[in-house]
Amino acid sequence: MAPSFTGNTTCIFVTIMMFVMVFFMPLLDQIICHFKGISLADRLSKNPHADEYLHFRKKVLIFIFIIYLILLAYVALFSRSAAKDYQIHVAFYQNFAGSLKIDYGFLGLLKILFTEGLDEALKHVKIIDRDNFLQVYLNVVMFVPMGYLLPYIFDYYRQNIRNRVVITSFLVSLLIENIQLVSKLGYYDVDDLVSNTLGGYIGQLLYVMFAYVLTHPDFVKEFFRHIKWRMKSRNSALSSYFTKIDLLRVTLFASDKEEILDFYENKLGMYLRETIEKYDEYRLFFEMGRNQLEIRCGDKYKDLPQQILTMTCNNSEYLKKNLEKHNIEVSEFKSDPYTRLRYFSFNGPDNILINVVEEH
Repeated sequence: MAPSFTGNTTCIFVTIMMFVMVFFMPLLDQIICHFKGISLADRLSKNPHADEYLHFRKKVLIFIFIIYLILLAYVALFSRSAAKDYQIHVAFYQNFAGSLKIDYGFLGLLKILFTEGLDEALKHVKIIDRDNFLQVYLNVVMFVPMGYLLPYIFDYYRQNIRNRVVITSFLVSLLIENIQLVSKLGYYDVDDLVSNTLGGYIGQLLYVMFAYVLTHPDFVKEFFRHIKWRMKSRNSALSSYFTKIDLLRVTLFASDKEEILDFYENKLGMYLRETIEKYDEYRLFFEMGRNQLEIRCGDKYKDLPQQILTMTCNNSEYLKKNLEKHNIEVSEFKSDPYTRLRYFSFNGPDNILINVVEEH
């Protein structure tokens, strides 16, 4: 999406926009939230009106994101006039390679970088075509706010930040390139797809390194604790399977089958996949997404001590209101003693306590 620019104007404008959105905005956001007693780390806020403020905050952030999209569309499309013919450029990074001169080649530059340092390596890189270099630079920088703001604003991207941000950046770039081709407002350029996607990836990394660390002050300490644990557990029995094992099923015990069916199937909406009658008990097998819940019902399970089922949710406030709408009594938000994330509770049949922890 080769941007149309005059001199340094567009370059300076896009760079300032990136710095404001990536650095100044989250810092100001954190200061305001701290002053108002609002937690951005899924923890219990001191302000009793935190939910209303967070709704307003999200609307403001979405408005900022829309402004960014408008500016992106202007730079990429509306700041130029249509050409007479369709223009396609598929030579991979030909322009960028022609804009720089590297004395000892790319591998030689890497060797100097790791042996003599960054300053010495940069001495061997010369810009010989300023316009081509700025074109690549702008294509990268224009998508840094995209990769940054998507996980900053939307839960969907925070849930799988590794893949969703990069894929969305690529698809948005592909859409703009196709609009440019059809409207003749620039080149359909493979280089731009790579540059824009790279910009989205850089924005994603900046979000983790800056905004996430800013809103999660214990992140660095927890990160090093995790590294220490991985080193220590390297020779443990399950060390090779940490990323291959997931909690599949939880088993609870109850006495009244009909009460269990009414609560979990009718009120909560879980899918009853199987019912097995075995000896003097019923085994009810529920599913909800990838989560499985087995409840064994029988008279022998009367007067059991309290059982606790803990779930996580990325929008606990909405879930809490929805449970109340279905006449299920829920507690106020509390702070989880282990994770310090906020959670609420509600009771199921046979003295079963269900905790729902907020987690993005």
